[in-house]
Amino acid sequence: MSEWSPEIEHLAQRHALAARLGGQERVDRQRQEGKLTVRERIEAILDPGTFREVGSLTGKVTYGPDGSIVEYQPTNYVAGRGTIDGRPAMVGGDDFTVRGGHADASIWEKQVYGESLSEELQIPMVRLLDGSSGGGSVMTYLEEQKTYVPPLPGFDVQARLLELVPVCALALGPVVGLGAARAVMSHFSVMVDGLSQVFVAGPPLVEYASHEQVTKDELGGVSVHAGNGVVDNVAPSETEAFEQVRRFLSYLPQNVWELPPEVASGDDPARRDDALLSAIPRNRRRVYDIRRIVDLVVDAGSFFEIGRRWGKSMVVGLARLDGLPVGVMANDPKHWGGALTADGCEKATRFVDLCETFHLPLVSLVDNPGFAIGSAAEAAGTIRRGGTLIAALYQRTVPYFAVILRRTFGVAGAAFVDCAQPPMRVAWPSGDWGSLPLEGGIEAAYKRALAESDDAVALRAELAEQFEAVRSPLRTAEAFGIEEVIDPRDTRQILCEWASLAYRKLPQRLGSSRHGFRP
Repeated sequence: MSEWSPEIEHLAQRHALAARLGGQERVDRQRQEGKLTVRERIEAILDPGTFREVGSLTGKVTYGPDGSIVEYQPTNYVAGRGTIDGRPAMVGGDDFTVRGGHADASIWEKQVYGESLSEELQIPMVRLLDGSSGGGSVMTYLEEQKTYVPPLPGFDVQARLLELVPVCALALGPVVGLGAARAVMSHFSVMVDGLSQVFVAGPPLVEYASHEQVTKDELGGVSVHAGNGVVDNVAPSETEAFEQVRRFLSYLPQNVWELPPEVASGDDPARRDDALLSAIPRNRRRVYDIRRIVDLVVDAGSFFEIGRRWGKSMVVGLARLDGLPVGVMANDPKHWGGALTADGCEKATRFVDLCETFHLPLVSLVDNPGFAIGSAAEAAGTIRRGGTLIAALYQRTVPYFAVILRRTFGVAGAAFVDCAQPPMRVAWPSGDWGSLPLEGGIEAAYKRALAESDDAVALRAELAEQFEAVRSPLRTAEAFGIEEVIDPRDTRQILCEWASLAYRKLPQRLGSSRHGFRP
């Protein structure tokens, strides 16, 4: 028996008390609500057996006269490091079983330390949010016999992390106040359907302030935030949410000083798929499945979409080309004809910033008729959001390649195909471009002639026939207005070759981006 045996036994006792979390009754309630405990969540998202806890003894302790522990309440935040798919990561999680995550049960320095360790070690940060995540309760006023000017401890670190390492946030229950802010201060966020809510203040405070009676789901559930961009993705279960975070991180480097990770690809980079020949309808008024095109040109099964339920005229996500991670964005003609809406601009801006921050080459599949138009689009401030997107496109320094699938019109279309110098782009034979689409453009340009014509229908048909003869992309290629018109089946090989060349230049660009990530 060692002379230090009493201390070692006492240490084991402390760890056993901490493992009880908020007590069996509260743990049972957590599970009855369909939620894992914080320690179960950490074990599920990390590789088995790799968790190394930090601050395992922190908590509020009441001692008896003899120095023995009379009462022990662990802090409601568990933090440490481990590995995800063999790569180091920091993880910090709220324990809802201890006062619902409120600050009066936490030791905020531990949370800040965990985030600071992510910065120091230059490894990704994963937040498991459940509760106020550091927010306070008015009960603290009576306990402390004073109020306080509200601080934001650690938010300086959180802001810096966005420029340095991948940050993921999972909303795994009601996430309120500071917790909601921590959810959106991330590169990737996910909610669990039927389990999660995110809001600045909960229903009781909302009812007091605005006399609005709402449930937690009506206020900040998946139906609210999946469609407005507050969170990126939705998962049907906690297990699926963990898998989404794992997959997101698999495309990204550990930090901005490292290259994105290359993996072996079982997909032939020279694969030619005949389905691409009929992917774009000849009738320009018909829509098509842009996600099918994405799947056919990137490595099979590699496309990971981000933000599918909002900004729907834009499709964005991560993929691989011959094993090399890239960002992919595309217009979706099924929504607004692919035109850039206000929220579509915001979604694309955030994605461009993500690729710029972590040095992911960016592929753009373009079918862009321009900015969304009309009174609703103007009221939404589309052109202001569009200006931010244009700035992001021209500010980015990562390699950029545009494939013009169909339309490229106006300021919005031009930004997507002209933001790289020299332009790296090709067009399919279905390419159609100009300052304005002919459909509608003829009426604008020949308004007076059509109004004065004895047969406006015949005149319009005659004008359309004349214009149709010159709208072929081959005419543009003859004047070197487009660098190359290609067989759609060659798209994958061209993109894979470009990605390989792009990665040769990336080491020169490592480090923080010039403007940082805009959450």
